Amino acid sequence: MSTLPTRLTELAGIRHPVVQTGMGWVAGPRLVSATAEAGGLGILASATMSYDELAAAIAETRGRTGEPFGVNLRADAEDASRRVDLLIRENVRVASFALAPRRELIDRLKDAGVVVIPSVGAARHAEKVAGWGADAVLVQGGEGGGHTGGVATTLLLPSVLDAVDIPVIAAGGFFDGRGLAAALAYGAAGVAMGTRFLLTRESTVPEEVKRAYLDRGLGDTVVTRKVDGLPHRVLRTGLVDSLERSGTVGSLVRSVRNAARFRRLTGSSWRSMLAEGLAMKRGTDRSWAQVLMAANTPMLLRAGLVGGDTSAGVLASGQVVGLLDDLPSVSELLGTMVDDAAGILRALGGR
Repeated sequence: MSTLPTRLTELAGIRHPVVQTGMGWVAGPRLVSATAEAGGLGILASATMSYDELAAAIAETRGRTGEPFGVNLRADAEDASRRVDLLIRENVRVASFALAPRRELIDRLKDAGVVVIPSVGAARHAEKVAGWGADAVLVQGGEGGGHTGGVATTLLLPSVLDAVDIPVIAAGGFFDGRGLAAALAYGAAGVAMGTRFLLTRESTVPEEVKRAYLDRGLGDTVVTRKVDGLPHRVLRTGLVDSLERSGTVGSLVRSVRNAARFRRLTGSSWRSMLAEGLAMKRGTDRSWAQVLMAANTPMLLRAGLVGGDTSAGVLASGQVVGLLDDLPSVSELLGTMVDDAAGILRALGGR
């Protein structure tokens, strides 16, 4: 198998410049350890885990692989500081963040030797976290699944590369060796993928849900604000169509109901959920209605990605779903990607 050493592989101690993103309900120990064993950077998704579940997931992943892996944290979680302590104590290699973490959290992680990689949606955000000491940034263009922006990767990536000197990981629209070669040609240190890893054999998503993804075309995703008030790229389904038609009152009622279900599932208290809502509002320009609607996300995603109910769940997806027609193992996926990218770069007189 070829290798493509970059600033990312050196920073994270991995063989290949490919990151498996921290997808809620999807990125658990089995997928993360498979990615690590194959030479990529697997990221555990902790936003849908309680603290104890995260501790158990880290232990299980460690039992499955001796290779480096990471954990994705919610910077606005009430127990974010406690989770940071857990990562430090367990010698987790990478801490990634969906939102910019507080500078104090970055300092604590870096002092302990943990690599800090926040996700950003604009060059100015990249400049801010780079100034706070972040080791790298992950930037996702509008093609990506889940929460996403409106600027395509081909424009967003170079704007961030021009703004910072730290390694930049490109996400949004990547699924094969051609994309990896293109990202490296832009100057990125690697690529991150969600949908492509969701559609692998090691992914724990129910097989019938994987088939539902594979049946979709390039036009079968939609960006909606009716899941949690923010732009969210998901598969077009009957449920999503009904959410799009629903009014504000109906959305808020559904959010309260889902908040109660998520609280029971995770053992969270109403007090902690309120504290996280306050932190979420301070950290963004969300309205109170949007903060309340955010309770929709975990349970609607869980219904589809864990329960397998495509009629009652929301299925986050990048546009690349329309180009995918197979379920490779993670090892096969990374091996083919890296070999193809290396061949393309050699043919172009690259590395």
